[in-house]
Amino acid sequence: MPLLESIQTKHKQFLQTLQHRFLDEPRATALEKFLELGFPTKKDEEYKYTNLREITEKDYSMFPEKEHTITAEQLSELHLGEENFDWIVFINGELHKELSKVSIENVEFMSFKHALNDAKYKDAFDHYFGKVADPSLAFTNLNLAYFRNGFFMKVPKNMVIEKPIHVFYLSDNQPTNTFYNTRNLLIVDQGAKIEVIESHHNFDTHSVFTNSVTEIFTASNAKADWHKVQNDSASSYLVDHTFAKQESDSLTTVNTFSFGGKIIRNNLDFIQNGSNINSFMNGITIIGDTQLVDHHTAVHHNQPHCESYQNYKGIYSDHSHGVFNGKVYVNKIAQKTNAYQQNNNILLSEGASIDTKPQLEIFADDVKCSHGCTVGQLDKDALFYLRQRGISEKEAKALLLFAFANDAMENIDIEPLKTKISKLLAQKLEVQIEF
Repeated sequence: MPLLESIQTKHKQFLQTLQHRFLDEPRATALEKFLELGFPTKKDEEYKYTNLREITEKDYSMFPEKEHTITAEQLSELHLGEENFDWIVFINGELHKELSKVSIENVEFMSFKHALNDAKYKDAFDHYFGKVADPSLAFTNLNLAYFRNGFFMKVPKNMVIEKPIHVFYLSDNQPTNTFYNTRNLLIVDQGAKIEVIESHHNFDTHSVFTNSVTEIFTASNAKADWHKVQNDSASSYLVDHTFAKQESDSLTTVNTFSFGGKIIRNNLDFIQNGSNINSFMNGITIIGDTQLVDHHTAVHHNQPHCESYQNYKGIYSDHSHGVFNGKVYVNKIAQKTNAYQQNNNILLSEGASIDTKPQLEIFADDVKCSHGCTVGQLDKDALFYLRQRGISEKEAKALLLFAFANDAMENIDIEPLKTKISKLLAQKLEVQIEF
C-alpha cells in the first residue's frame, strides 16, 4: 500500500516499538502533525519542481531485518582511504561497534537508541534536541515520530578532534522496500572543532527510502564541518533536512556532493545567532539518466557582522533534472552582513533540465548581498582550444567540466575526501585522470 496509507494503518504498532521515556509525547504529537500535513505535492510551492509520488506511492517495511551480510572487505571499499580516520557504522538501522572505530576520548558519543533511554542525557536533549528542526515541515515531523537510528555526539569545550569521523548508513539483506528515519545531533562546544563525513549505501535490490534529519549546534569560537557524499544506488531515495545553528565567532560548513541516487532532496537551513559568524555551503551535482537532485538552502542572518557563502555547481546529462532554490534572509538589525550566493549549471543534453531560483529578502540597509545563476553549455572556444592541442573531444569536455566543478571543493581540507570526490567526478565524466 502507499506509504501514507501504511503509516495511517500501522502507526500505533510502530510507536509501541519506540518507547523512549521523555520522547513518547513529542512523538505522538509529531505524528498527528504529519498526518495533518501529509506528504508535500507539486501544489506546494517548495516542491513545485519535485514530484515525490515515485517515492510515496511505494509500499515499505518500517521494520528492517537486523541480519546482514556486510563484510569488513565490503566496508573497506567504501572508505575514502582514511586509515587514520574514525568511523561509525549503522547497518539496517543498528549501530555495529564491531565494524566501527571510535578512538575519541572525553567525547560523549552513542547511538540515539541508547542515548534516548539514558536519563543522564535528558538535560542535553531538553536543551538541543529539536530546537532548530522546523516543526512545520512534514518530513521533520515524520522523522521525529519514527526515528530510531542515528548518532548523538557532544564535543567538549576547546577540544579539537584531529581525526575526521565518517558515518556510514548501510542497508543490506532486506526482502522488501525499506523505510529508514535517521537522526543526527552534533553539539560542538565553545572553542571545539570537528569534521564529519556522512554517506548512505544501499546493497539491496529493493528500494530504500531514507528520511534524515541532522541538527548541528556550533558554539562560540567553535568550528564544525559536515560533508555529505551522496553516491547511492539507482533504487535509493533520500530526503535530507540539515539545520545548523551558530553562535558568535563560529564557523560551520556543509558540503554536499551528489552523484548517485534516484531522487535526492537536500534541505539546508543555517541560523546565525550571534555576530562575526561565517557560514559556508558548497555543492557539486553530477547526474544523468532520469535522476533528480533538489537543493533548497536558507541562511537566516539575524545579527550584524556575519558572512555566508553559497556555491553550487550542477552538471546534468540524459533526462536528469536539477533544482536549486537558495534563500538569504537579512534581519533589519543584521547590519554589515556579507552574503554571497552562486549557482552555475551545465546541461549536456537536450533532455536535461534545471530549475533555479535565488531569493534575497533584505531588511537592513548596510549590507553586501549578491546572487547569481547561470545555465548553459560548454564553452565552444575553450573546447576548440583544447582540441587544437591534441586532446580528444571526450577528454577535452571532461577537463572543462572538471575545472567548472572544482572550485566548489576548494574549502575541503581533508585530502582523502578531496581525492575521493575528484575520482567520483572523473568517474561520472567517464575520463581517466590521475590524482
